[in-house]
Formats: sequence, structure tokens, C-alpha cells
Amino acid sequence: MQPEVTGFFDEATNTISYVVKDPQGSSCAILDSVLDFDYASGRTDTRSADAIIKFVQDNKLNVEWLLETHVHADHLSAAPYIQQKVGGKIGIGDQITVVQDTFGKVFNEGTEFQRDGSQFDRLFKGGDSLHIGQMRGDVLHTPGHTPACLTYVIGDAAFVGDTLFMPDFGTARCDFPGGSSKTLFDSIQKIMSLPDETRIFVGHDYKAPGRDEYAWETTVGEQKALNIHVGQGKSAEEFTRMRDARDATLAMPKLIIPSLQVNMRAGQMPPADEKGDVFLKVPVNKI
Repeated sequence: MQPEVTGFFDEATNTISYVVKDPQGSSCAILDSVLDFDYASGRTDTRSADAIIKFVQDNKLNVEWLLETHVHADHLSAAPYIQQKVGGKIGIGDQITVVQDTFGKVFNEGTEFQRDGSQFDRLFKGGDSLHIGQMRGDVLHTPGHTPACLTYVIGDAAFVGDTLFMPDFGTARCDFPGGSSKTLFDSIQKIMSLPDETRIFVGHDYKAPGRDEYAWETTVGEQKALNIHVGQGKSAEEFTRMRDARDATLAMPKLIIPSLQVNMRAGQMPPADEKGDVFLKVPVNKI
């Protein structure tokens, strides 16, 4: 089955969110939604999420799932806001508990912060499946970028999050806590084992040098032949050597501190104080 896929590009974070629709009905899923956040002022905005909500309402779609490919470090999730407006269950990989434990300590969250994934409606393991109307989706556990990364294979489309980028840009970084270039290489092989004609939808695009337009759809066959980091049969040793050296030169994402605190809570802000005010923490020399 070939799902109908509509991408929504957020240039501020270079994130692509997706609406994935059952071609035989009105059911859909929303993947990797964005809550706009201005770090300098600490203000949120819902314009990106509202564009998705408008699309859903204009097309009379029934939202069954709000899926996260992983705990994003570069944008805040709008899943609970969208859920409040149009419904859907929030899902993520079951290894979210590892991420919650790691960053619960980094942000000194205390015992009141639950580290069991209970903030989410569904925790997926590799090999699990889900349905969007009559359309089946299969879950691949594809860690390496983070421990909780998933790829959702829905019909002939694979939503890979940050595991792979467009072939001319390569692959995800692996230097976050719990990341591993060797693990990422193994995860990419799972994706590469899908049929060559499988459509791949990436979570970000940064316009590789020489390319004028943003892009987010490719295929397994194109990745095998053209991906600058793993294509043409590159070995695990070649990849890990390149990836580790490259990661050592990268700065942290500009929204990593607010993103992690919000996204490990399924898109919810930290609890308000007695006055109703919400605060985000900035750990010093911890990340």
C-alpha cells in the first residue's frame, strides 16, 4: 500500500513533519511535529502545528497517531498541543526510558519525574506494528543517534527520523549520550535491507553544498548507491572512523537544552510552580 505523504518544512529548525494518510480512507498519523520556540525570549508559538491542524481539518482527516521517531534535540514536540485539538495517541520507542533516566539526572529532575515512559500513550519495540485505518505500519528499532530511535515503515514508505539524511548529506551524528556510530551503522543496514523502491522520508534537511532546494524524499536504492557516508558498500570501519571524527567537530544543537526537557515529557513543559509559571533549567558543564 502506498500512503499519501504530505511534508511540512520548518526552516527555523530544518525539521520536516509529516501527515501520513491511508489512501483508502480518512485516517492519518502525524510524525515529528514542531512547537515553535524562541530561545532568546523563552516564548512558544504554534504556527507550525497550526498549519498541520488546518491541513487535517480542511481534509476532514481522522488523526489516529502522533508518532515521534526519537527524543529530538533540535526542536520541541507539538504532539500534546495537536492531540488536544484533533486527537491521536502519542507514540515513541520503548527505549525512551533510557533517555529519561540519562537526562533526568542531567537536569536534576528529582523523583517526581517519572522515568518509565508513562507520559506517552504507546511505547513501541522493534517488531511491533500499528494501523492507520486499513494501512499497517511496522516498527524498526534503529538506535545509534539516540537509544530510542525508531523507523516507521508504513506501506511503501519509511520514516527514518535522524538516522539517515538525503544521500548528498549523509547520516546522523552519534555523539549524544547513548549514541554510537557502530550501532548507527548496524541500524542503517536494517533500513537498507528494505526493498530498493521503498520511499525514505528524512527528519531534517540542510541543503547540501551545491543543492539549491530543500528535499526530504529519497529511496532505499538511492541511499545505497549515493549516500556519501554509507553508500556504495562502505564498511562499518570506514563509517565509524568518519562519523566519530566528524562528530568531534560539531557544536551542540541550539535548542538542545529546552528540547530535551520538553520532549522526554512527550512534549509537555515541566510542571508549573505555585504561581503557575514554567521554567526550563540550564545545566552548566553537563552536556
